[in-house]
This record gives sequence, structure tokens and C-alpha cells, in this order.
Amino acid sequence: MNQKLDPLNCAVLVLSDKGFQGLRKDLSGPALVDFLHQAGHTEVHLHLLPDVQEDISECLIKWTDEDCYDLILTCGGTGVSARDVTPEATRAILHRELPGFGERMRASSMEKSPHAIVSRALAGTRSETLIINLPGSPRAALENIEAVWPAVGHLVAKLKGDQTDCGSDC
Repeated sequence: MNQKLDPLNCAVLVLSDKGFQGLRKDLSGPALVDFLHQAGHTEVHLHLLPDVQEDISECLIKWTDEDCYDLILTCGGTGVSARDVTPEATRAILHRELPGFGERMRASSMEKSPHAIVSRALAGTRSETLIINLPGSPRAALENIEAVWPAVGHLVAKLKGDQTDCGSDC
């Protein structure tokens, strides 16, 4: 996480039925907020929703189209349980999917756990916003964001209109 970017307007969306009902304390959201703060992004909005596809999609649309966040991280709902609908909710509102992010996150996680192959996490863009789905556990969420973090600054700059040619750092 050594890469320092210009401060981004960030949001973290936690998807958890039990967390929303107050039956489980969420640790992933605060861990991601702390990660973003350590990376120099002081404005980070944190919100918790249940695993309801329509609600997730509506929130992502509002955050991209009205609130204009640069970066949205979701955590939770990327597995195969019946209520795991985050990838479907995200894919439904994306303008462009970025398959390399999911591939990189799964490859990195596979070095630590054979269960990483079950992850359906994805990433993509809507307007000038990058959206990244992360797993629900704090450890896995942090490992996954760290795996793709080196590409975030470049990608957000391109979304915001950066016209410089890609050099050897792309």
C-alpha cells in the first residue's frame, strides 16, 4: 500500500443481512476505511445494507451519478450463498466491467486459501467511478484491495480524463 494518490472521494458499502439487523458487528467496513485513510484518502463514507440486489444497485447508482464518488468499495455478498447478490447488483449498473481486477484478486487469494476460487468478486466503472467488490471477511477484503491497489490511481485518473500516454508503468 505504498502508492500515494491524490485524495479520492471514497465510499465503502458493507453488505450483510446480520450486520444490518444488528446481529453481527461488521469489521470489514472499518478495516477498509482505515486502509483508505492510511493511503491518504480522508473523506470516506461508510454505509451498511442488507443483501438485497435492488437496494445495492440503487445505492451504487446514487453514489456514482449523484454523489460522484471516485472509488466505491463493496464488501460482502461475493460468494455462492443464496443471499450473495453483490456481483449481480454491481454488474447490472456498470458501464464497463474490468475482468482483470477479479482475476487478480482471486489469483492473489488463491496463494492463501483454496476457497478463494469460490469468490465472484468483480470490478468495473460507471461514469467516472471505479467500483470494486471485495469479500466480506476483513482479512480477505484487505488482501484483495491490496492486490489491485497499484492500478487504482491510474484507472481513476483515466476515468477523470487524464490524456497522458501510458508509459512503462501501465
